Amino acid sequence: MYRGLYPRRLDADEVIDRVGLSEKATARVKTLSGGQRRRLDLALGLVGDPDLVFLDEPTTGFDPSARRRAWSLVEGLREMGKTVVLTTHYLDEAEQLADRVAIIVRGRLVALGTPAQLAAQHQTSVVTFRLPDGTTLTDLPPLPVDVEPEGGGWRLSTPHPTALLHTLTSWASERRLEFPSLTVRRPTLEDVYLFLIGEDDPR
Repeated sequence: MYRGLYPRRLDADEVIDRVGLSEKATARVKTLSGGQRRRLDLALGLVGDPDLVFLDEPTTGFDPSARRRAWSLVEGLREMGKTVVLTTHYLDEAEQLADRVAIIVRGRLVALGTPAQLAAQHQTSVVTFRLPDGTTLTDLPPLPVDVEPEGGGWRLSTPHPTALLHTLTSWASERRLEFPSLTVRRPTLEDVYLFLIGEDDPR
């Protein structure tokens, strides 16, 4: 019925499949779950083959599996040449899907750019590690930043993670030791957002 309202339209079955509702194609709307109804809303917005699509918090209330399917749908729209304007509070979602991100804080636009450009504004990376058995912090060579406890291990915040990793791995290699865990986390959009609103904590 909705498809018939548009002079330009997509195939209804194709749209139903794209939003992951093929198994419910013959079901009444009142029998759909909340997440399925949101996917139906999205299908109704797509069936007229729009060039520009506004998605306002499209994955709110979705379980992780449904969120991933929604992400695939948005990526599919981009591949079809559609322009998608997506509002979301899930910064991992914006990082995954967006070509450009606008960050709004208290109603003001405070940052605009690609996810990589925005992350580059926040230079601090976090290195975490657990010490090899039989060693203590005093066994490590001098480190350029303070070491802080985290869980059963340690963490350091540094703008130069490569040099820090080299120091740690060289020390372990010379002694034929292995760190039970050693990770480096580069800044994310969440880090940038927290920095912009004054809650700069890379944890």
